[in-house]
Amino acid sequence: MAVDLKPKNAQELLAIEGVDLFVGQAGVKKANHNDVTLLVLRPETQVAGVFTQNRFCAAPVRVCQELLPSSDIRALVVNTGNANAGTGADGLMRARAVCQAVASHVGCAEKQVLPFSTGVILEPLPYEKIAAVIPNVQPVHWDVAAAAIMTTDTVAKSGSRQIDIDGVSIKITGMSKGSGMIHPNMATMLGFVATDAAIAKEVLQVLVKEVADETFNCISVDGDTSTNDSFIIMATGTSALPVITATEGAAYEAIKAALLDLSLELAQAIVRDGEGATKFITVDVQHAKTKAEARLVADAIARSPLVKTAFFASDPNLGRLLCAVGYAGIEDLDVSQVQMWLGDVLVAEKGGRATSYVEEAGAAVMQQSDITVTVDLARGDASGKMYTCDFSYDYVKINAEYRS
Repeated sequence: MAVDLKPKNAQELLAIEGVDLFVGQAGVKKANHNDVTLLVLRPETQVAGVFTQNRFCAAPVRVCQELLPSSDIRALVVNTGNANAGTGADGLMRARAVCQAVASHVGCAEKQVLPFSTGVILEPLPYEKIAAVIPNVQPVHWDVAAAAIMTTDTVAKSGSRQIDIDGVSIKITGMSKGSGMIHPNMATMLGFVATDAAIAKEVLQVLVKEVADETFNCISVDGDTSTNDSFIIMATGTSALPVITATEGAAYEAIKAALLDLSLELAQAIVRDGEGATKFITVDVQHAKTKAEARLVADAIARSPLVKTAFFASDPNLGRLLCAVGYAGIEDLDVSQVQMWLGDVLVAEKGGRATSYVEEAGAAVMQQSDITVTVDLARGDASGKMYTCDFSYDYVKINAEYRS
């Protein structure tokens, strides 16, 4: 039931020199299903990432956090069907055993392999099954890999960009997965983006944080921050562009803009494919004192079950929206200065309903599949956005039956 979202085909996705992709069927949760994905990187590829802030972070997240200070990562391995979260020391052993199997297959050291898992929490990872399939994985393109990392997703999420920097063509391709348990802090999903640009490790780490904060950290499906969230950027350095060594300058700004553009597409795709979603909603908060303040208000609206169910019903229940603004946490908010729009319809001003507002106009906006809520706080020059979806009957059904 994804909202205006279609999977990309192979022709729409650019191959990235220095990244080889493979998939296999380990039967982690069900048979005859691609549930293991392997990305093999050329030597000297730089890798950086950001991870969930959930204190019950999964074993693979802990392993990645230990290894990623390294500048010599050669492979990433992803399994679906089991999150390997809430599994203690045993989970760490199992994650590392998968890394050992990949290292043996690729011909590198265990510490050069990053593991990622997604699926059911609090169950032991069947690492023997994953290790057994690694020698038999088959080469694929990004479209197949994007489908292989799905869990409750209904549409594979991927995309590409090609830009010119100083006369050199630069390619960027990525994929993400996520549909439920989606809320910021840090990335709320699994996301993997690769470019053939050469980017210094310290610069890449700044980039991945900046990109995540403006994209994957701006989405919410249900207000739950996952145990397994991971966002990775890989720079293979196979293009002719000189190494980007500073977080300033034209080359840096160009690659950052392209990474932001692609990552926003991948992040928004997660919301459009939110479990049971029928509406895609942009919450745009303007004229706040600070960006953090704008995000407080956007977050309050985006995560409100009452707001989200009103959108599902196409009901312009303005009280729910104003209520969320009011409890967002701005203690000195002057509500008499706040204005709010549904689409281009002014619905609230001067502390209450706009005098020009008629319910029929709000109801017409609520019928749309893509809706923007704009809130003007009249407090400053900062702004912030969140992207969310509605709550439908199917959200409850999908999550009630998730382990069955």
